[in-house]
Amino acid sequence: MPYDQHLLERVEKVFKKKKMKPVQKNMIGGLCFMVNDKMVVGVTNDSLMVRIDPELYPMALKKKGCRHMDFNGRTLKGFLLVESIGLRSDKDLLYWIELSLNFNPKAKAAKKKSTPAKNRKL
Repeated sequence: MPYDQHLLERVEKVFKKKKMKPVQKNMIGGLCFMVNDKMVVGVTNDSLMVRIDPELYPMALKKKGCRHMDFNGRTLKGFLLVESIGLRSDKDLLYWIELSLNFNPKAKAAKKKSTPAKNRKL
């Protein structure tokens, strides 16, 4: 899973300034930052993955460098990719991270994979 190391460092710096320690997890083709067991943002290639309120989706797509996020051939509802042109300034990056953090309390956590029960002799 390749990702832009500089963008990753910029994202980490934003969370550090906010005094937050999100869990980093490899998923959805990149390195994701999890808050309350829910993805907030992630870095894949040179783009920022962002999870936002689906109601804000149409407005967000109008921003520079923003596009639908497709994963395994399907568009993920409420997830966007922001390319480097839309992340040039720290203010741009902060906008997307805060938009995602604002949605986080309302977002649903992904279903945890259940582990199969072990066979037991009675």
